Amino acid sequence: MLPIFVGLCLIMASSAVFAQEKGIELNGVVGYSFSNGIDVSPQDVDGQVVDRISPTSAFSFDVGMDVFLTEGWALGFNFGQQQSKFRGRVRTGSDIDFTDMNINNYHGLFTYNFGDEDSEVRPYIFGGLGATQYSPSDINGTQINSRTRFSTTWGGGVKFFPSDHFGFKGGVRWTPTYITTTPGGTWCSPYWPWNCWIVGNDHFSHQFQFSGGIVARF
Repeated sequence: MLPIFVGLCLIMASSAVFAQEKGIELNGVVGYSFSNGIDVSPQDVDGQVVDRISPTSAFSFDVGMDVFLTEGWALGFNFGQQQSKFRGRVRTGSDIDFTDMNINNYHGLFTYNFGDEDSEVRPYIFGGLGATQYSPSDINGTQINSRTRFSTTWGGGVKFFPSDHFGFKGGVRWTPTYITTTPGGTWCSPYWPWNCWIVGNDHFSHQFQFSGGIVARF
């Protein structure tokens, strides 16, 4: 649903493109993403106790498009992939890499670009909503279903334009992905002690990406 929603937003925003001298930017970057996972109930795996699962840090890439609504604000869509492994942390001994795993990110973005649209240097910041898909390969011939979870993404960087329509960009991105909620105990109001609620602990997996690449504006 997210790609459809973003596509409709881009279509509705297309009229704003014609008000800008350069209304569209296409970009592609490569980089490295540092990742972490979540603690789990201890599990016995081949005689070893695993108490945490996570993707490994790995190479990543992104491609995206931005449609400018004003000189500074842009609405866009970004697809990213991290080529990772599915790893289990062992209490004693070496960690276990169960299988290869791609992490696919799909996000609609709002980006603010500082400076004029013809500036050679344009810092930018962005935030977005979307989904992260964990797609592991088979484990010893057993197919593992992919899992998709809600995620947000935040970041910024700088774009450099040595020519009118083509340039380079470098930036950082943080993508927290909601995984699950576990019971966190009971909370009671200090004013009405008879009013108590069960609260939960939300668990997130995080990706921190450092990247650089090219950008074209039209």
